Amino acid sequence: MSNNKVALITGITGQDGYYLSKLLLEKDYVVHGTVRRSSNINTDRIDPLISEYSSDGRLILHYSDLLDSSSLSSLVNLIQPDEIYNLAAQSHVNVSFKNPIFTTQVGTLGALSIMEAIRYSDKKIKFYQASSSEMFGGEEKTMLSEESPLIPKSPYAASKIFAHHMAQIYRDSYDLFMTNGILFNHESPKRGETFVTRKITKALGRIVHGIQSKLTLGNLEASRDWGFAGDYVEGMYLMMQYDVPEDWVLATGETHTVKEFLDIAFKTVNLNWEEYVKTSEKYFRPNEVDYLLGDSSKAREVLNWKPSVDFKGLVKIMVEHDINEAKKDFTLLKDNLISPTWEYPKL
Repeated sequence: MSNNKVALITGITGQDGYYLSKLLLEKDYVVHGTVRRSSNINTDRIDPLISEYSSDGRLILHYSDLLDSSSLSSLVNLIQPDEIYNLAAQSHVNVSFKNPIFTTQVGTLGALSIMEAIRYSDKKIKFYQASSSEMFGGEEKTMLSEESPLIPKSPYAASKIFAHHMAQIYRDSYDLFMTNGILFNHESPKRGETFVTRKITKALGRIVHGIQSKLTLGNLEASRDWGFAGDYVEGMYLMMQYDVPEDWVLATGETHTVKEFLDIAFKTVNLNWEEYVKTSEKYFRPNEVDYLLGDSSKAREVLNWKPSVDFKGLVKIMVEHDINEAKKDFTLLKDNLISPTWEYPKL
């Protein structure tokens, strides 16, 4: 056990936290994760990993808060990790407009607190900062690389830019291993249900089983570079194993509209999305990012990284999963254990 590498993951209960934990555990890491203490602690995504790995001490969860710098510092000193992956954030862009202070505090002070803990640690610790394609702003229809200008259009994006630049500053000023992963949109069946891709596939599964009849969305013309989350955490790992810390874009190099996602998803079950989907202005962002397309040539050439799941394959994986999930809901509905009027939370 003493020869195992040790990783600390903030935001371990999220989509990326699940896939990254799974990857590292399969590589014989000891994985520590932070969970924010609240009235509703949700470990559903990583429960299978907890069942498999917690009994032998390979997966350990800790209560900690990114806004509590002293607890973070104490945790880093206690664990003495080889690698820290900072995945925690208030990551929903729409919510960041409604909760800009909390979003900004977590995105900026949280990341900075970890950097400070690493700076004063006696151990050489590698640090991964989860940057975002939202930082680019999507003002022009062009491929975006590590050198492209950052033009934030949301509190979420602005907070990510701060942490991104601070990682660069700490890297250059203190000779620390701090790498930024600029990941374009990456999805999976573990994606939160309020994000548009999962909102679509979750609703489609329920439509197929007659539980839901309509789906309301915002801007159907928004165009994104969508990949599979499992591929992207492999990229995170490769960045951390590289000889020197740098900034890396991960993307598929293809962009698709929300409308295209709808079309492929509904055609999977031989339905026409236009008969079920309506749009509402309340789901539009105050400052829309219209177009994102990533250039990941650096990661492909240097890290030998490339996505294994294409756009149609990603949609298919998510649709099949949520049809199976809706089948379980249908059984509960028949037994009067859930209400047929269930809807997504309004954001």
